[in-house]
Amino acid sequence: QVQLMESGGGSVQAGGSLTLSCAASQATNGNFCMAWFRQVPGKEREEVAGVSSGTTFLYYADSVRGRFFISRDMRKNTLSLRMNDLKPEDTAMYYCAQSRTLVPRTCTQILPENNVAYWGQGTQVTVSS
Repeated sequence: QVQLMESGGGSVQAGGSLTLSCAASQATNGNFCMAWFRQVPGKEREEVAGVSSGTTFLYYADSVRGRFFISRDMRKNTLSLRMNDLKPEDTAMYYCAQSRTLVPRTCTQILPENNVAYWGQGTQVTVSS
């Protein structure tokens, strides 16, 4: 059972930056996607960024493309999300997720939640105007 632990959330003014980190409790062999999702109360959880095992294949939601950057360190079993030019609408709980075994190119598409094997507990990001 892999445990994912997020950190780095907080409060920031619009235009500011934050970096979220996610640490996995153990390495997992094989190909799988790592992703960041976010959720606002009353709305569905949405994927904002994803990356394949070899970091070759990436996914970004249109709303964050060009502002958010996902990275993955396979040796350290960590995942990061650099968030620049933050906007009030980025305010949400952000979750780290690890998929079940998937073909790497699948990570360029939205990751359905039924393909997520492990979730983190979430870290809150609040952006004030």
